[in-house]
Amino acid sequence: MRIEKTIAFIGAGNMAEAMIRGLLRGKVFTPEQITASGPLEEHIAEIHERYGVQTTTNNRAAAGAQIVVLSVKPQILSRVLEEISDAMNPDALVISIAAGVPVAAIQARLAGGTRVVRAMPNTPALVDTAATAIAGGEHARDTDLADAKRIFDAIGITVILEESQLDAVTGLSGSGPAYVFLILEALSDAGVKVGLSRRTAQLLSAQTLLGSAKLLLETNEHPGRLKDMVTSPGGTAITGLHTLEAGGVRTTLMNAVEAATRRSRELGEAMLKNG
Repeated sequence: MRIEKTIAFIGAGNMAEAMIRGLLRGKVFTPEQITASGPLEEHIAEIHERYGVQTTTNNRAAAGAQIVVLSVKPQILSRVLEEISDAMNPDALVISIAAGVPVAAIQARLAGGTRVVRAMPNTPALVDTAATAIAGGEHARDTDLADAKRIFDAIGITVILEESQLDAVTGLSGSGPAYVFLILEALSDAGVKVGLSRRTAQLLSAQTLLGSAKLLLETNEHPGRLKDMVTSPGGTAITGLHTLEAGGVRTTLMNAVEAATRRSRELGEAMLKNG
């Protein structure tokens, strides 16, 4: 179902491009409804050529859309909001994908009553398999959350949560691809160590992870039960699992998510203090 509104991406980096591609493929918007702004004229010209959307180097020109997606780095978000705040449509929905930046920090830099939805997608959006969580600010309507969900569903799956849970999402699925790539690299190295070629080890590692994730999603079984399906008494899998447990892999992953969540919260608090 198409959204009959104009949408502008303030910032035209990888995530914005992934969203544009997904929205067009899913026919959520037409190219004529989409504008993307960015500082590099050559880059946004390439975006225009690839997708046929409107492009500009002027953030203020893009900010007049009915839906404004803030797709810039958290470190420059304050400066961008100061630049565009008085050029924005007063009835615009603002969607922020700036990691760790609270709704309150965004609202403080915009006109009173601005409707804000905070989102945390992750980099698998580049291949239309993002895991995204969204949360509405105090002025956001149910229809705003529905529109935001429709937008992010075009690049993967979307869950609606309370904003207080988004730092945890940042620590888990937002930062999670980095943990998974580290695991994949280690599995690939292990395959090479036991005699496989690098190409074969990497292919088998990636496909194993992909297939395992798909099996979990499609069966909705507890991962412990799926793990038990692989293990047999005195077999290879249980021997490998024993080694993983001895190395503290479970505790280490839990600690990583907790540390990343804490860091996301710290960054958000710092931005609120600076507001």
